[in-house]
Amino acid sequence: MAGRAPLSAVLITRNAASQIEPCLESLKFADEVLVVDSASSDETRAIAERHGARVIDKEWLGFGRQKQFAADQAAHDWVLSVDADERVSEKLAASIRAALENPAAPVHRMARCNRFLGRWLRHGEGYPDWSVRLFDRRAARWSDDAVHEKLLFGVTPVTLEGDLLHESAEDLAQYLAKQNRYTSLAARQLHERGAQASALQMLASPLVRFVKFYLLRLGFLDGVPGLVHISIGCMNSFLKYAKLAELRRGDA
Repeated sequence: MAGRAPLSAVLITRNAASQIEPCLESLKFADEVLVVDSASSDETRAIAERHGARVIDKEWLGFGRQKQFAADQAAHDWVLSVDADERVSEKLAASIRAALENPAAPVHRMARCNRFLGRWLRHGEGYPDWSVRLFDRRAARWSDDAVHEKLLFGVTPVTLEGDLLHESAEDLAQYLAKQNRYTSLAARQLHERGAQASALQMLASPLVRFVKFYLLRLGFLDGVPGLVHISIGCMNSFLKYAKLAELRRGDA
């Protein structure tokens, strides 16, 4: 489109056939959709290709490195990074198109709205869950973190209107299994950086998290789903340091 910077929407996937189609539908406004797939054994690749996406196979490098690899392979410098279980709302798509007409900054953030136990969370950790996903890859790059990766940049991001909708198809058991994997990866990262784990951290981290998100950020207004969501988050804070302590004991 004349006058607008071209955009590549990029995804990293593995066995995302049950989730990816609505995501791809929401990305039709992008000039390119690139899917970097890691050994999917389901129909992920076929679905992506059917929707006109370019698919590249790449062994798993960890979340941060995998996302950076995807950004590097994009056809255009402006990149929108999304996950297969996310959808770009119509309002957000319009905001992205408008921003690329005359970019005010090389990095943009958006509110991420999470659906949990059948309810769209509008408070606590679930919203606005600010996520920096639209960027000029010449001015930003993903961290090398295996989990809880973040975009690294040196400017103040512009805020876009509209929500990035995160609607996971996981049930509670699947969600808990994923959180268990993530806390193990997070503990491993801390261990590799030489971090220590103390009883005070194990106790204080969940407490601070609960007060911040359930009370101060009004997570209680999201009912039972909001309570379950923050409770699992607090458990994750505890488990991350408990697993770090276990790793440190293994060094002794």
